[in-house]
Amino acid sequence: MALLITTKCINCDMCDPECPNEAITMGDEFYEIDPDRCTECKGHYDKPTCQSVCPITNCIIIDPEHVESDDELLEKFVTLQGLT
Repeated sequence: MALLITTKCINCDMCDPECPNEAITMGDEFYEIDPDRCTECKGHYDKPTCQSVCPITNCIIIDPEHVESDDELLEKFVTLQGLT
């Protein structure tokens, strides 16, 4: 499951530098997460760092349009890190 930044985002810039996969970028109105790069920090950390540092409750949620298993997320991590 990739994550999704909702319209609650206040563009505080806390999440972007914390993303180990460089999946977070500034969109037209607020930050966005690239589902092709988001591994929910699997392979890096125990939980998503963007959610940990975000000051807004429920601003970063599971993206219902990009549901992936833990195995799929770890496979994406391996690919992004060039470990294959």
